[in-house]
Amino acid sequence: MRRIWIESAAALCAVMVLGGCATSKDELLPHGEHTMLDVWNQETGGSAGGGQAARQLLDARQGLRRPLTEADVQAAPAAAAAYTRTAANEIYRQFHRLPNPDLVMYVFQHLAGTDPVPVPGYTTVFPLYQRVQYAMPGERLEDY
Repeated sequence: MRRIWIESAAALCAVMVLGGCATSKDELLPHGEHTMLDVWNQETGGSAGGGQAARQLLDARQGLRRPLTEADVQAAPAAAAAYTRTAANEIYRQFHRLPNPDLVMYVFQHLAGTDPVPVPGYTTVFPLYQRVQYAMPGERLEDY
């Protein structure tokens, strides 16, 4: 009974392999009139036919740009000063450490080693996170 199943499975595999070889590549994957370079140039705004699309995209981007106002120019040094190291802010922490709570674990008495040696129960403390994490300057610390 088992031999019949094995022979049937082998015959089925042979038919599938031969059927796969009987089809042609061109029949499964027909070729179009466009090459890959034509598709690339059309979609990315390249030299062959996509110049108009690229020009429209550039015009749309220009419409979204705005010149800097005098207030923006005046506020730029103050914004950068918060992140710049100076003698005055060198002693203050800019990157605050995020809390890393300690976990307290009780280890019950047990036998340890190749020669079972009794170890009494004890309490140990270890940090929750493996590394110390820091907050970005200006990030809220109250939620932690």
